[in-house]
Amino acid sequence: MKTNLRISLIAMALAAPLVAFAAASGGKGATPAYVTAAINDAARKDDAADDARRKLAEVMTFAEVKPGQKVAELVPGQGYWTKVFSGIVGPSGQVYTVWPNEMDKYSAESFKKWQDLSTKAPYTNVKLLHQAAAKLDLPESVDLVFTVQNYHDYHDKFMGPVDMASFNKQVFSALKPGGLYVIVDHVAPAGSGFADTDTTHRVDPEAVKKEVEAAGFKFEGSSDALRNPDDKHEVGVFDKSIRGHTDQFIYKFRKPAH
Repeated sequence: MKTNLRISLIAMALAAPLVAFAAASGGKGATPAYVTAAINDAARKDDAADDARRKLAEVMTFAEVKPGQKVAELVPGQGYWTKVFSGIVGPSGQVYTVWPNEMDKYSAESFKKWQDLSTKAPYTNVKLLHQAAAKLDLPESVDLVFTVQNYHDYHDKFMGPVDMASFNKQVFSALKPGGLYVIVDHVAPAGSGFADTDTTHRVDPEAVKKEVEAAGFKFEGSSDALRNPDDKHEVGVFDKSIRGHTDQFIYKFRKPAH
């Protein structure tokens, strides 16, 4: 019996570094039941066909969103992610969708749709915030700020362009201590910085990392869930040869608790 116990302890010791590595590198963990329940909600059945391609469960698990939390989603688009955030945080939580004025020509139809949806169950915990891109104004502190495929847009001329040093500090201030800032975007060639944001609609992940860290955030880790080694980062993200299958990075940053 002592021998078995010793073997078990050794096995646990050997496994611990592997678990720590998986957590630090954004390795896929078990999907929480509340995430699965939100994904399986019949209210979003029309979106379900995209879940495998967009790695919905992995992204939500990586973002650590939980029931009762307050979430701010920047540039929500059609609301694919909004619906799941709404289901996860539940009636005791809140989802703030931030619609930049500068994006109106691209999002007017979606905004109108959500003006109606947010008044009806199950999405009554979703609030619409229509405001200037450069001025993030949330009604309260939040646990998570999340944006998918739109961080690069904030650098573009039609958005201002936004002073990202100032904007990321606003995100920092909007988060509760220990809160998370999760960014998903299309990968640009290494070393290209922000040169491709208005052409191929891609951005260099390392440039994003440095820019966000400069606001006081600590890099928490990344996920490879949406990586695609077959994407050579050369063509625009709307090119039919790659659209829907671009190489994407998922970065998670944390506001220090103290």
